[in-house]
Amino acid sequence: MTSYFVTGATGFIGKRLTARLLARPETTTVYALVRETSEGRLAEIAEGWPERGRLVPVVGDLTEKGLGIDPATLDPIDHVVHLAAVYDFTADDDTNHAANVEGTRNVLAFAAAANAGLLHHVSSIAVAGTHEGRFTESDFDLGQRFASPYHRTKFEAEKLVRENGSVPFRVYRPSAVVGDAHTGEMDKIDGPYYFLPTISRLGALPSRLPLAGPDLGATNLVPVDYVVDAMNYLMHREAPAGATYHLGSPRPQSLTEVYNAFAREAGAPRIGATLPSGASAVFRKAGTRTVKLLAGALDRVPGGREAGETLVAELGVPAQVLPHLSMAVDFDTARTVTALSGSAITLPELREYAGPLYRYWRAHLDPYRARRGSKGNPLRGRVVMVTGASSGIGAASAVQIAERGAKVLLVARRADELDQVRRGIIETGGDAHAYQCDLTDADAVDALVKDVLAEHGAVDMLVNNAGRSIRRSLRYSTERAHDFERTMAINYFGPVRLVLGLLPSMLERRFGHIVNVTTQGLQTDTPRFSAYLASKAALEEFGLAAGRELLSDGVTFSSVRMPLVRTDMIAPTGIYRTLPSSSPESAARLVVKALETRKEIVNRPEGTAMELATRVAPRTARAIAHLVYRVAPESAPELRGRGKRQGPLSSVVASVVRGLS
Repeated sequence: MTSYFVTGATGFIGKRLTARLLARPETTTVYALVRETSEGRLAEIAEGWPERGRLVPVVGDLTEKGLGIDPATLDPIDHVVHLAAVYDFTADDDTNHAANVEGTRNVLAFAAAANAGLLHHVSSIAVAGTHEGRFTESDFDLGQRFASPYHRTKFEAEKLVRENGSVPFRVYRPSAVVGDAHTGEMDKIDGPYYFLPTISRLGALPSRLPLAGPDLGATNLVPVDYVVDAMNYLMHREAPAGATYHLGSPRPQSLTEVYNAFAREAGAPRIGATLPSGASAVFRKAGTRTVKLLAGALDRVPGGREAGETLVAELGVPAQVLPHLSMAVDFDTARTVTALSGSAITLPELREYAGPLYRYWRAHLDPYRARRGSKGNPLRGRVVMVTGASSGIGAASAVQIAERGAKVLLVARRADELDQVRRGIIETGGDAHAYQCDLTDADAVDALVKDVLAEHGAVDMLVNNAGRSIRRSLRYSTERAHDFERTMAINYFGPVRLVLGLLPSMLERRFGHIVNVTTQGLQTDTPRFSAYLASKAALEEFGLAAGRELLSDGVTFSSVRMPLVRTDMIAPTGIYRTLPSSSPESAARLVVKALETRKEIVNRPEGTAMELATRVAPRTARAIAHLVYRVAPESAPELRGRGKRQGPLSSVVASVVRGLS
């Protein structure tokens, strides 16, 4: 019977190897070192393991002497498996040293105190440092230098293991570990994954486009399942003390080969020709000199270094990672391959597993995955929130959005009417959820955002449709400042508050689209609507400015300038009954257009024509608008008829002409 003590059991390699150790028929117990805060994560990971009853969490800490554990409280341990480490090129020297060096020192002390039978130390290809050429399993200190704290501390950790005289050991050196060769599963962006967004975008180009490039060096990749399978086998095979295994590709993989493997899966152009070695060397040297010159220049400019780091970050690659993308070492695996002979464990070629890696990344890790809509139907599968959805344009928009396969979140003050819209959508096979909310109540909006994100995870698109309109002459509004305040509250502050609430989740997902329903009146400056138009102008300008800020974050804005629409909003104005107007369904089609195309401004041709007329003949346009104002009545019951108290039409026209003279 066999027992194990594992560090790093919740890590990418660790959780897979721990599951395999538990499944071995001779296993009695697998102790897993966890911090108290990680017990829940370990339990969550182990939930689906058939033999999880053999797993025993042991609370301790890698950075404490002897791991903070009394070995006497545990059963005898046959194997100590040391996987825990900091693997982060952006981490500082102290962080790397504490985990990788002192952590290994503490594991050695614990293993010695526990009288463990064998220590399995997971090192890294990083121990080769700047060594150029062949590096075998028997090589270690060849005078190499180290380009990062990670490389140096992994070397120092392995040195501690090799120099310890208390515990028999074996060393495993994986190369750059990528996802599972069969499922593609990966837990973080690392190594070649940094460049998959760019390769994915190149997929928009013709795949037959011929490319040529310099030889930029090589790397060495290995899928995680090969590492785990090999370790599970080699750990239990007879081997001399100090046996070392290289878990990686038996030959360097050129960066061109890596690019082409993923480009093939992305449908991107592939590099068909590589520049000769001499020309490539010149290119690399020129590139290095250029980078150094640019870095020096940026350092001399106030704020220059921060600007350069920001530019690199825009590419999605941490600046600290760039120097380690290629390596000069030839990672020899001959002895390891021999040791694995007869086990049926073989390392597939990169071209064989690039497909699963790319597909998993695209579905789960692509930082821009939320931007991708369904082909041919941009709204299918989207979560779209519509405010003012209990009637009119909002209700019609919600119905049409649901018909296109989106999940619609209906928001309005009137619960009964809102639920009626929801039921209608569901009865026709759509997906709708109703949320009663007064958008002028800050606490209610905050609660709405919290509930929606908890229940649906994210909101892809928001339609700010809820609003109110006031038609009243300014001369009759001098004692009614509250009209302006209430209009701004629902037409501007409410939508802005909702956008601010949803924005963090949109930024995190790098996708979001907000449609602000404004009005064609912004193109005509219609009299008697100073309160309404001012609020809608504020909302539209908010979206235009915000859209320019957030463009690279994937959050965009549209403004739909609605014409006159037959809704309850225009009912108090009798004169509108005689004017041409759109149906709510026609207006909803403009909203859907804005959602699908994400155009910055969506309007009707007549609105554009009126705006153009105003620009071409501003004095005439202003005079006509004033003439219409003078002859049209007020809407408020107590003011109706006052608009006609201006005398005969000829008198009105004369006064307008005098005003222009």
